[in-house]
Amino acid sequence: MLHLASATGPDWAPRAIAHLDEVLLDHAHLEKKAAGAAVTLLFRYPEHAALQKPLSELAREELSHFEGVLRHLERRGVPFARQKPGRYPGRLHRAIRSDPKHQLLDSLLVGSVIEARSCERFGLLADALPAVDSALAAYYRSLLAAEARHHREYLRLAECFHSSDEVQTRLEEVAQHEALVLAENLPEARLHG
Repeated sequence: MLHLASATGPDWAPRAIAHLDEVLLDHAHLEKKAAGAAVTLLFRYPEHAALQKPLSELAREELSHFEGVLRHLERRGVPFARQKPGRYPGRLHRAIRSDPKHQLLDSLLVGSVIEARSCERFGLLADALPAVDSALAAYYRSLLAAEARHHREYLRLAECFHSSDEVQTRLEEVAQHEALVLAENLPEARLHG
């Protein structure tokens, strides 16, 4: 179960396919950022042994996905390049409280919501792409289980440090915040735009 407060609208997939190369480039950058976020947490919280192995494994898998997206970019003749950061991540990260007592919890929950949204949108792309690029559709379908697992793993890690009730209550708040960010209707050709 993905813990999202809103569903992506039916107009998202056609817009994404109309700008598929840009969305694919954005996806590559997001996989790299996801790996970086996991590594950042490893460095920020070395005293939390429960984080070390799971986040290390997650970072490696995210980098593997990054390499997979690079292969699809190359196959489509799209060069990997710098990209101006999208607005979604910065706005979503505003949900992270700065006090040390809550910062780790919020960071894990923001990661969980991002993974859930990615899972949802990869499914939409997998369903919409077969007529356009069947290999890319199959690739997106192959990522669904990993994204759902990453979503659950971030929740499991949060429950290593906070009660299940506290995690669920805060997750609902973060998911509501994410729904508001998406409702801003950011006109970007992005995976999370």
